[in-house]
Amino acid sequence: MAKTKGDTKGDKAEHGGALARSPSHLLHRVLQLALDIYAEESGNGGITQRQYAVLAAVAENEGVTQTGLVRATGIDRSTLADMVARMITKGHLERQRSDQDARANTVSLTPAGAAVLEDSRPKVAMADARILALLKPSKREGFLELLADMAVSDVHAEPEAKAKKLKAPKAEKVGHGKKDKKPKKEKAAKKAA
Repeated sequence: MAKTKGDTKGDKAEHGGALARSPSHLLHRVLQLALDIYAEESGNGGITQRQYAVLAAVAENEGVTQTGLVRATGIDRSTLADMVARMITKGHLERQRSDQDARANTVSLTPAGAAVLEDSRPKVAMADARILALLKPSKREGFLELLADMAVSDVHAEPEAKAKKLKAPKAEKVGHGKKDKKPKKEKAAKKAA
């Protein structure tokens, strides 16, 4: 629905309030914008931004282990394993046992993967230029430095700090109209009485 001239409530909701001071919300909004720009530049049939990140990381670290690839890209282990499997099926990557560690797999670009990567580089450069163009030229370098600092902050955290990270609490199951179950000991005590 289009805004009318007197509709300022929508403007305030878009540009002010608590969300305007929430880093997590703002980063999410910027990510959505960046991915939209990337999709426009890469076009139909292009690789996703994450696939590009994997190909670029493998190209820079030929023979990298999947664990190393997790560190290089920031993509979680299970998602990355699925992505690598699909990219192997497409013929973009190949996987083999590591010479240094028989438990680990290394990942390499295939010639087809290298071609896809090279075809994608100018599109990614154009998307990056469009994203940075949203900022004043004087702010662009500082913006990139801040993003880089934030992106690797967890990588350089102390092991104790990583171990102390709190997981989100699990949602409690709702009874869905059923009686609450009593512990077995409590039921047995009630029967004995």
